[in-house]
Amino acid sequence: MAKKRMIVEAGPRARHDVPMRVPFGRHKKAKLADEATGRVVPCQILRGDLCFILDYVAAGEEKAYTVQTGRGSAARAPGVGALRKGNTVSFTVGGRPFTDYNFGKQWARPFFHPVIGPDRVQITRNYPIIERVPGETADHPHHKSLWVAHGDLNGVDNWSEGKKHGRQVSKRVKDVVDGPVAAMLRQDLEWVSTRGKKVLDEEREVRVWLSPPDQRILDLSITFRAKNGKVVFGDTKEGGLCSVRVATSMDGTRGGTLENAYGGIGEAEVWGQRAAWCDYCGPVNGKLVGIAIFDTPGNLRYPTYWHARDYGLMTANPFGISHFCPDSGQRGDYTLPANAVMTFRYRIYMHLGDVARGHVRDRFLDYVNPPKVRLDT
Repeated sequence: MAKKRMIVEAGPRARHDVPMRVPFGRHKKAKLADEATGRVVPCQILRGDLCFILDYVAAGEEKAYTVQTGRGSAARAPGVGALRKGNTVSFTVGGRPFTDYNFGKQWARPFFHPVIGPDRVQITRNYPIIERVPGETADHPHHKSLWVAHGDLNGVDNWSEGKKHGRQVSKRVKDVVDGPVAAMLRQDLEWVSTRGKKVLDEEREVRVWLSPPDQRILDLSITFRAKNGKVVFGDTKEGGLCSVRVATSMDGTRGGTLENAYGGIGEAEVWGQRAAWCDYCGPVNGKLVGIAIFDTPGNLRYPTYWHARDYGLMTANPFGISHFCPDSGQRGDYTLPANAVMTFRYRIYMHLGDVARGHVRDRFLDYVNPPKVRLDT
């Protein structure tokens, strides 16, 4: 059994409740303790990373931990749960329901629903998964809560559910893992035409993090592989590799607010613009809640363009440039060569209050510029 000292540097800003991933080699178990207090800190190892939640470090300060490998972490419960039942994986955070990932054959493509945000508030629309909910809109039946899609791959529409639409077919669920800090789902999918011809292979990874009651965090990784020849991602606004349809009461037409990283407000200032993140907040059952999508440096065309509407839609779409910038003379088509690989990563962050109260900017910086870590033997 080996013991190491781990130092976490806050950097120029205070850090609160930050999900941490530290490369940790081939170790399968670890025990983490706060050096100053001796308190055991919940941790786990996922795919070679030591995962834990950094509770607090002041700006410019450091925090020291002791790490013992070869020992399982204490303080497991309640943690983050992931339970598969048939073609659904249900996630819980701190013992409370968070979301269900649905990938049955009856659906054109997988989606998360319901999505229960902070303070037990459902943050996405029910329709069309549940129809005729009083007060809800009933448009765009392909807008299923929280999902991944694109409207033109080698001419196949894998966005809408109109005539001759494509599908995303689950081929294998490779991992469903829960733990004291995070839960993980890994799945292989095929994007196919209406006749079932394969266009594209995808590996999808979902991580749900332990978080306090005023926030929820879901990380989404999408890796495309062009195994059957080149794939052209067509220039269309009808798409979003990370897409959300918010609860109807949050719509911009009903008192909700779209806001991007540059301070753009509403569809007129957000739609078709590039930004590192975009947030949708609004009232649900008397509470003000929000959901943000964070783009990731390294993603194609970062910062991405946004297909975001006042009627409740928000999607990260790096391909629809001719629609977003019609006077530029540019097109957004992108060709993934045969046998090539391309990965997109996003963080979905849910919060109480508006962008300021939810500290969206700081949470984005925690994601793209996490605290630095050094390990001393």
